[in-house]
Amino acid sequence: MSERMGISLKDRNAARAPAALLVLAAMLGLPGCGDSPEDAAAKAISVVGSSTVYPFAKQVAEDFVAANEGLAPPQVTSSGTADGIAAFCAGVGATTPDIVNASRRMTRAEFAECAANGVSEIIEVEVGLDGIVFAAATDRGIDIKLTRDNVYRAISNKPFGREQTAKTWADVDATLPATPIVVYGPPESSGTREALLDLVVEPGCRQNSAMAAFEKSDPERFQRDCHTLRSDSGYSSQGEQDDLIVRRVASNPEAIAIVGYSYLAKNAQAVKPLALDGVMPSPATIADGSYEASRPLYIYVKKANLSVTPGLDKFLAQWAQSWGADGALAKIGLVPLPADRQARAVAAIQNQTALTAAALDTAQ
Repeated sequence: MSERMGISLKDRNAARAPAALLVLAAMLGLPGCGDSPEDAAAKAISVVGSSTVYPFAKQVAEDFVAANEGLAPPQVTSSGTADGIAAFCAGVGATTPDIVNASRRMTRAEFAECAANGVSEIIEVEVGLDGIVFAAATDRGIDIKLTRDNVYRAISNKPFGREQTAKTWADVDATLPATPIVVYGPPESSGTREALLDLVVEPGCRQNSAMAAFEKSDPERFQRDCHTLRSDSGYSSQGEQDDLIVRRVASNPEAIAIVGYSYLAKNAQAVKPLALDGVMPSPATIADGSYEASRPLYIYVKKANLSVTPGLDKFLAQWAQSWGADGALAKIGLVPLPADRQARAVAAIQNQTALTAAALDTAQ
């Protein structure tokens, strides 16, 4: 399943607002354009991007600090995958991040934007697996049999090209409860939202052969009808804070949350998972791909900064020490990669292998 993510994501959100870089620079406390190279070299490792990868990056940062006395603590910011990549690709130097966390693979358009701005060598490291999870309150939360088909019908902006009129789950399918459709999910800047669209919403739409045909015959219509979420109370974006989504659904027994698996794992007392197409999310079903909404997680590193930012090579080594089945990250919800893909990720770090545009068209 995770291999599919490498080639199915559309080249969208490629050019984010230039203000994103300035905002992130302010948040990170990065130096301004007038700072000298010596000042820049003294700065901490800067990491931006995915809210899903954020807790794992924070854990790696904490362990890195404990193991490397005298090095500055990495500054890790949750900004969302798309905005994080935009900041990462905005240019080189101390005012830009060293690493971007991503809950989906970089697109060709983003790679081209990086190259256009002088970010010519990027190391892609696959760090683990995750699942797009549907969750409800543990205490009296909704119990519903979700499928990619009924999720599409419930949260699409134009299901099968028609206006979205469903107010309850029973409006979508008479066998479902007459409970209001209340879904709390990620915003447009989130890689989790993009993965939700690619792994759940689009496949639900494609089950209709006429809609599937539009992908080639009328791509704009396919995008509109199969790749856009409703914007009313049926689907409510909650920002780049998965913990907030969990808290909100835990207090609303009629609501469903869409979060990464790790947030479910660490909030098991507050929220429970819902099966998708009859399969419950778990480390085993995510790893073997039987849970259809599974995806890989990445970090992208500026190769040039390895010789500039103190400790960056050691930080990457700390990642490699942490992502195994017995590592620190599995204990907080990361699903480890199969052994061959872990070995490939280690090799990418050790060899400082630069990503190519052609590689983005191949499976991981």
